[in-house]
Amino acid sequence: MEKKRIVVALGGNALGNTPEEQEKAVSAAARAIAELRAEGHELIIGHGNGPQVGMIHQALNDAGKNARAPFRMPFPECTAMSQGYIGFHLQRALQEELHRRGLRDPVVSLVTQVRVEPSDPAFSHPEKPIGDFCTAEEAARMEKEKGWIYMEDAGRGYRRVVPSPAPAEIMELEGIRRMLEAGIVVITVGGGGIPVIRTAEGLKGVDAVIDKDRASEKLAEDISADILMILTAVDRVYLSFGKPEQKALETLRTAEAERYLREGHFAPGSMLPKMEAAIRFATSAPERYAVITSLEKACAALRGKEGTRIVGQENRK
Repeated sequence: MEKKRIVVALGGNALGNTPEEQEKAVSAAARAIAELRAEGHELIIGHGNGPQVGMIHQALNDAGKNARAPFRMPFPECTAMSQGYIGFHLQRALQEELHRRGLRDPVVSLVTQVRVEPSDPAFSHPEKPIGDFCTAEEAARMEKEKGWIYMEDAGRGYRRVVPSPAPAEIMELEGIRRMLEAGIVVITVGGGGIPVIRTAEGLKGVDAVIDKDRASEKLAEDISADILMILTAVDRVYLSFGKPEQKALETLRTAEAERYLREGHFAPGSMLPKMEAAIRFATSAPERYAVITSLEKACAALRGKEGTRIVGQENRK
């Protein structure tokens, strides 16, 4: 297979809820990513942080209440911490995995800011789930005690939700391009990037979380990637997932994928943003396509043997 420029988007939910769980999960991710690199592909890695940033924010604000000088830790700083926390584990595991294969390519985690528009309607309609799952009773208690907003998440329980504005500009884009030219494997737009707005005084962080699939798709367009690969917990996309009549989808034209979206086949906060990102990328330029699959099936999916491939109308691959 010819060399491709691939943006790989890892889900934060797949990385565990503790440092120990995350290190184990990241090792599996590193093996799959290193295999792609060993085949000669150029890689840029984005990752989610939904569970991690929620836990960091809650832990630091609980600690801040009991501090000698009480403080509140803003969300942008928590996103930056999650980029460092996840990036540290992923960078180390991937570097070691590459070395086992005789590859000496440097791996760099980049603290990445992503500009959003202050007028984005998402700020009036929080819907991005973060943190751990909880029961309806626990959610009601937290809403009363902390003033946070909770929503049911794809039948799996309740999670806190925050605004999720669209990514408008990746501020470190030129640095990413230069690192790619130097042969570096770049880990970037972690957690969708640190959301910032432009003010008269310069860039300023805002309390929000950018969806990592949207940010990874934006990155893939901006760096002229060939493939957007979204790695998640399932081997491919399904209709009627989890039901007796569930149907696996292998190759989808974007028009067909858009019809499934309109028909409501994909759950918000789960497969819906992945499909939206895949469609957007596949329609952004001829011959580009997106793949949705699991970590274990990443290489096989790239060869068209596993996963779901979303292609533009003119793409015959």
